[in-house]
Amino acid sequence: MSIHPPIVTKLHYEFQGWFGDVLLESFPCFIVTEGAKSALLEIGISGVTFSPVEVSTSDLFEEMQPDQRLPPFVWLKVDGDAGRDDFGIANDYRLVVSERVLDALKPLGISNALIEPFEAS
Repeated sequence: MSIHPPIVTKLHYEFQGWFGDVLLESFPCFIVTEGAKSALLEIGISGVTFSPVEVSTSDLFEEMQPDQRLPPFVWLKVDGDAGRDDFGIANDYRLVVSERVLDALKPLGISNALIEPFEAS
């Protein structure tokens, strides 16, 4: 029997490449850099907890970005209500964040994120 979305109890994130974003997704999970975690905790966010994540790089990563060093990452576990808390998951499983979370993350680097307004249904 399969469950959608899958339930993840331990997260290992293998990088194929990295372009500097501080928030990354691998459905149904999200990871953030330690620096982003600190910035989020500083503003007192709701709807999320943090846990350890195992991070590795693929052979392709090593070949294509041999000099790239990754910052420390943590697992960002979203448990809030979309549109009410600072972090939530929409009915279509997309991440929903508040304006203040966006304001905190943009200067740290989320240039590859697709950002669009959230409309509660």
